[in-house]
Amino acid sequence: MAARPKDDAQQDQGTNRGKIPVAKPHYHGHRERLREKFSRNGASPLEDYELLELLLFRFIPRVDTKPVAKALLHQFGSIAGVLGADERELTQIAKVGTRAARDIKVVAAIASRSLRSEIQERTVLSSWSAVINYCTATMAHEKVEHFRILFLDKKNALIADEVQQSGTIDHTPVYPREVIKRALEVSASALILVHNHPSGDPTPSKADIEMTRTIIESAAPMGIVVHDHIIVGKMGHTSLKGLQLI
Repeated sequence: MAARPKDDAQQDQGTNRGKIPVAKPHYHGHRERLREKFSRNGASPLEDYELLELLLFRFIPRVDTKPVAKALLHQFGSIAGVLGADERELTQIAKVGTRAARDIKVVAAIASRSLRSEIQERTVLSSWSAVINYCTATMAHEKVEHFRILFLDKKNALIADEVQQSGTIDHTPVYPREVIKRALEVSASALILVHNHPSGDPTPSKADIEMTRTIIESAAPMGIVVHDHIIVGKMGHTSLKGLQLI
C-alpha cells in the first residue's frame, strides 16, 4: 500500500525540525503597541514621527515605518511639510511609492477640506484663527506663489474661496480690475486677500503693500471693504492690517 503524501503543514514541520525559528519582524509588535498608545491617550503624548507612523501603517504594509517617518520629517521639516509636499517629492524617500504618496496627499486634502469647513460655517471675522489655519495649510508649502481671495457677504460669511492667480517662485501677477470684477460677480461686500511666499518668509514686500492699497482704493467706490491681506509661509504668517500697513 502506497504511503499517503504529507500535507504542506506536515512537510514544513518535518523540514524545519531542529532549525532555529525565524523571529517575527519586530515592527509587528511595535505597530500594535503604538495603536494602543494612541487609543488610550490620543495624539498628545505621541512624537511627530509616531503620529506619522500611524498614518504610514495603512499605506506601507510589511515594512518598519519608523525610519520612513523620520526620513520624511527630516526632509520636509514637519508633519505640515510632509502633507504639503507633492507626490514626486514624497516618492524620493525610500519605501514611499506612488500609491503611498497619493494616499498621503488624500489625507492632506481631507485636512484642508476640514479646515475650510471651519470658516464656511461661521462668520469669518469671528474665527480668525481658523482662517489663518486654513490659509497656512493650503498655501504655506506651495512651490510657487498663489493669490487667493476669500469673498464675504454683508455678514462676513464666506461666499466663495478662489485662487485668482498663480505665478513663479517669487511673483504672482495681480490685476485689481479683475479682483473687483469677480467680487461684483459673486455679490461680495468684503474681501480677505491671501498669498504665499514660497521662500517661507511671510514679510510683505513693497510690491505686496502697493498692490493691496490699489485694490482697496479700487474697491471702495463699489462699497467693497478689504479686511486684510494675509501672507503665509513655512515660517509663519503676516497680516498687513496687523502691521498697520493698510
